[in-house]
Amino acid sequence: MASSLDTVRERLRRFAEYEAAEASPLYSHLAARAATDDDVAALLTAASGNDAHPTLLLAAAHRLLQSEPIHPLTRYYPSLGGLDGPDDRTWPLFREFVLERATAMRELVATRYTQTNEVGRAAVLYPAVASVAKRVRGAVGLLEVGCSAGLLLGMDTFSYRYLRDGGEQITAGQSKAAVGLHCALSVREGAVFPALPRKMTVGARVGLDRSPVDASDEDELAWLEACVWADQPDRVRLLRTAAAAQRRHRPELVTGDAVDDLAVAATKVPAELPLIVFTSHALPYLPAARRDDFVAALRELATRRRLWWVAMENYEAGLRHVLPGHDELAYGATGKDTVGVVSFDDGKAHAELKAQAVPHGQRMTWLAG
Repeated sequence: MASSLDTVRERLRRFAEYEAAEASPLYSHLAARAATDDDVAALLTAASGNDAHPTLLLAAAHRLLQSEPIHPLTRYYPSLGGLDGPDDRTWPLFREFVLERATAMRELVATRYTQTNEVGRAAVLYPAVASVAKRVRGAVGLLEVGCSAGLLLGMDTFSYRYLRDGGEQITAGQSKAAVGLHCALSVREGAVFPALPRKMTVGARVGLDRSPVDASDEDELAWLEACVWADQPDRVRLLRTAAAAQRRHRPELVTGDAVDDLAVAATKVPAELPLIVFTSHALPYLPAARRDDFVAALRELATRRRLWWVAMENYEAGLRHVLPGHDELAYGATGKDTVGVVSFDDGKAHAELKAQAVPHGQRMTWLAG
């Protein structure tokens, strides 16, 4: 079911005001103006309801602009060599560009999904995942739901550097890794940031997605790059590096539904391995009822094998919670993600709040003791 124009406009407004306001001057500028322009906003109504996110509209424009790099709009796209920040010409050029290519825009919006395989989120997920691996004291199996190309499944092969308030540096992961991540770290008073391992043993890597992406395919990789915000070229370079590194540790990618095919995907991880399921910005793409179904599917799967769920989610306004049983963690005006670890015991979900972070993993506040 397509989203209404009113819904699309509100999503564009919220994206401009909260999600992109500090992180992306270009996308905040474009989304704010699209929210008041029915012709441009209507392009996004070609997507089904839960896929009609502002990032999809902007990714479609980015992908078409990749194919026409001499267009004057590229001067505002650092990913394509542009050096200018938003000015009074940016929106008119963008509006003209997408409306002249309205048919191609609608086709991309209707047939593609936002698949931001954001490698930087590994810096936030890794401490939570490693804390579970430390409990089991052995190899674990990783299953990412909503994996896109599955680049985050290589998190154990990355290196990490956390810069704490006050200047202390904490390093973790593989010291000579091709993919190196940096994250600014604050630790709430009374909380304790865990000692992180240099090595985490992963016995299986499986990704589940309704439309998995083969990062070795240049056309598919181009779409992943188009999903990266265009004024953050460092993220594009990191994506390319992680895609190249993945050739050494290829995950098994499964095409399927997050709920209906979860158990099938889990069978790809040997039963003797403790299973860590993780998600990052995946659940908002499910209808509200299906999010509850997803937690129920995890609960049922946990009756048959050792299982934890590591969630890095940032729900939209109107959704109940970001971790089961934590209504107080409803989405607010901060635009930050909530990171937690959920375990299951006798059919009940027990959620531990670990951290809050910005959506692309550059900054994190650790909250757990």
